[in-house]
Formats: sequence, structure tokens, C-alpha cells
Amino acid sequence: MSVIRQLVEDVPLPKMVEIGQRFPNPTVEDIDDTVNRAFAAEASRIAWPASGEIAVVVGSRGISQIDKVTKAVVTHLKSRGYQPFVIPGMGSHGGATSEGQKEVLESLGVTEDSVGAPIRSSMEVVQLGQLPNGLPIYMDKLAHEADGIVVINRIKPHTAFRGPYESGIVKMIAIGLGKQKGAESCHKLGFGHMAGHIVQVAEASLRTGAILAGVAIIENAYDRIAEIHVLPANDILVREPSLLMRAKSLMPRILVDAFDVLVIDEIGKDVSGDGMDPNITGRYATPFATGGPKVTRICVRRLTERTHGNANGIGVADTTTKQVFDAIDFEKTYPNALTSTVIEPVKLPMVLENDKLAIQTAIKTSNLLREEDVKLVHLRTTLQLDVIRVSESLLPVLNNRADIEILSDPMEWHFDAAGALNVARSWHGNHVH
Repeated sequence: MSVIRQLVEDVPLPKMVEIGQRFPNPTVEDIDDTVNRAFAAEASRIAWPASGEIAVVVGSRGISQIDKVTKAVVTHLKSRGYQPFVIPGMGSHGGATSEGQKEVLESLGVTEDSVGAPIRSSMEVVQLGQLPNGLPIYMDKLAHEADGIVVINRIKPHTAFRGPYESGIVKMIAIGLGKQKGAESCHKLGFGHMAGHIVQVAEASLRTGAILAGVAIIENAYDRIAEIHVLPANDILVREPSLLMRAKSLMPRILVDAFDVLVIDEIGKDVSGDGMDPNITGRYATPFATGGPKVTRICVRRLTERTHGNANGIGVADTTTKQVFDAIDFEKTYPNALTSTVIEPVKLPMVLENDKLAIQTAIKTSNLLREEDVKLVHLRTTLQLDVIRVSESLLPVLNNRADIEILSDPMEWHFDAAGALNVARSWHGNHVH
């Protein structure tokens, strides 16, 4: 028996209870109609070109039904007589290659067939100028050469900084539309300057007149589209801050303010830019963002299939598994750190042989007098918070709450002979995704 196994194999695992968390649930039911109505409401304020090609900028985040939103935008532009094409609005994602970025879009369901438009992917940029401090400002060359640009993105809190503009249209213009060079420029001086830099870059890009509008998506707590807004170019800087506040009001959270161990089944770039959303975990890679629960240890079991080996975010975990380590593609993971200059998300936590040992190690290192009393929360991903698992020890603070529903009796953890968690037996069958 290895020394590691000998030190942790007797750490007790608490019985777990499945609970439902209830949040406000506004939902867009008809995406095509909502997109058409949003464009119609703002059409007179958009500086439409007489004709030509329109670049539709789509990012790499796991936005709910992004393929359907993109298709609706493409279809609307075609109805106006334009020839739309899609470009990846990504900094260093997809390994910072044109092929990799197209593959990221395809993994999200955004294909030429699904959206009805060609996808043109290139890392070439043009320099528009520079910031007052000398940092260059870039724009995707294909977009710059088009007759107009429409930017699609979700508005939500950022994972590494705070400001009136965080993740949204402004950031997509500054970083996604700027490709790897633009992202590198914005990140050059660190996240302490990011809130200012993205605004200055977006202002310069908007002054070119190339950007027609932004399509802003707000999601509800159940990872579904709550609202879709079309922002004419002149309104983007004015209206986005209020949309960010709206997005924050609809965000889900773990309805426990402090606990000992957080176990997450999967992290990945399709879940969050940081693999797991720090706004949910309370664990940030920079000192420029705060919020969320107080958690002593985080254990990550797997990478998502759609992250394609990009393990950005694993560095803020405390324990993980050999299966995660073996799945890491460093060629896809490290470009994020090299571009953002933040290396904490790509550092390695303790790597344990299997799920059971990784969870037990997280408990053992949580500085508990009685390990059997551990307060533990178990998530599938940070996007799926409607049904979670909590240890029996947390029930006293959750019982009799209107926003909590107890869904199961206390359950043991189920592992196979190799120590891998049996997901089907651990999660109630009706809730396994």
C-alpha cells in the first residue's frame, strides 16, 4: 500500500443529500422571434450599410443555445439583404490557432450548416491605433474588411476583475475581436488595469464605424436564455452597465455562505473561461474580483469533453485526479496563461490516483477537528446549480427554506473497485445530465 493511500484511506466520507435550489426563472421561449423583435425595435438607430458582407462575431463560452441565437442573427441579416459570415471572437482560445478556434465554435454547435453561414477563422489582425499608455489596439482582419460587424456575447460578471463592464459586448470587442494579439495587449499590465483597458479599446473600435450592433444575451440561473437585447453601436457603452446589473441579479449561487469542501465533477472552457466560475466557487485567480462562498478546499474530478484538454482553472483547485492530469493538453492550456499573464489558473493541484482519494485528501486537509462533521457541497459543474448535493451536516442551515427543496434521503458515496465515483448511483437518476 502506498504511503499516500495509507494516510487518507480512512478519512470518512459524509452521507449526501440531493437538494433543489430555486431561483427566478425568466426564459426566452422563441429565440427567432425575440431576435427579430429586438432588431426591429432598434433598426432605425443602426447605421446599416447599403449592402455587402456582415461579420457575425461569436465567442467560445458555453452560452445557452448560442447556435440558435447565431442562426437567428444570420437569418435576420439575410432578410435585410446582407451576406453574413461568422468569425470566432476569441483571444487565445482554441490554442490561439485559426483551426482550433473554428473547432471550438463547432464543439458549441456553431457550424456552417447549423447557422446557415460560412465560418471564416483567421488570427490575422489590423492595428487600429494605440492606447494613451502605448498599448496597441487590434481588430480581426476579416471583420475589419467586412461591410459591418455584429457582435454576439453573453453579459455576466467576470471571473478576474470588477467594473461597470465585465464579460459582455465591450469585452468581446476589445479582446475577442482583437484575437490573440488584442487579448495579449489588454492583459499586458494585468487585471488591475483591465476594467479601464477594455473600455478604451472598445471606444477606439467603435469610432471606426465598422461595428453596427451588439447582441447581448442574459442567462437565468438555470443556464437558459432569459433576455436578448440588440444594442446599436452608439448605445453599447451606455446600456451595458445596466444589463450587467440585471445579469448579476439573475445569477445562481450555492445557497450556503461557508463550508469546508467543494467537489466539482467537471470543469472546462465550455463551462467558464476559468473552467469553473469563481463567482460560484468563491475562489479567484486574481485579487481584483471577490464574491461567492468561503470554501476551504476544492476537489475537481474531471475535465469536460468539450474543453478539448484545456484545463485552465485547475490551478485554483486543491486536489484532483490522475484522470484529469492525463487529459490535460498543455498546448491548449498554456496559451491562456501566456496571453492573460495570469498563471495561477494553470498551476497543478495535488494529483491523486482516483476520485475517492482526491475527495478524502480534500477533507483531510481542511483542518477539521472531527472529519466526520465535514460540511461538503458536490456540484456537477458550476453551470448546474438547480440540483446539488450537500452533506447531512449542512441540513440544519438549509431546512425550512422556501428556496430549497430536499430531494433525497441521505446517500452513501458509490465508488467502483478502482476508486472512480459511480455518477449514476451518486446522483438521482432524474437529474443526471
